[in-house]
Amino acid sequence: MNFTMRQATSEDANVLLEILLEAALWLEQTGRPMWRSGELSEKAIAREIDQKPIGTLKFQTEDPEFWPDHPEPSAAYVHRLSIRREFAGRNISHAMLSWAVEHARTRGKGYLRLDCEAGRPRLRALYENFGFIHHSDKQVDPYFVARYEYKI
Repeated sequence: MNFTMRQATSEDANVLLEILLEAALWLEQTGRPMWRSGELSEKAIAREIDQKPIGTLKFQTEDPEFWPDHPEPSAAYVHRLSIRREFAGRNISHAMLSWAVEHARTRGKGYLRLDCEAGRPRLRALYENFGFIHHSDKQVDPYFVARYEYKI
């Protein structure tokens, strides 16, 4: 199953409401009601939608530029993980990496790989604290990168 994960916008409020109402009805029918009356309205949903994207990452199933010596089809790759500064320190990068791991898993991949400038200790620590293992270092044009791998 292919899908795209993206931030909802106010134009999506009616679709989100449909999904929530379907879930609410199912929960009610199974004896586990969830939301109170008035919580699920298009107006209420539209107010909750943050239209400002807060982060991004690039997910790809091959990386001939940074991993040309490891072209196995069993890996997926992450690049350009970025979070808006005002949202830093809230574990958003961890959530995004978790999403990438799960996305790779659903595609039958055994590894998630990434790279970063070798001289960025805080970024490297972020990846290592998530569970990525240092694989190798590599010079790629002007970049000297540390390559990391996460076993799925």
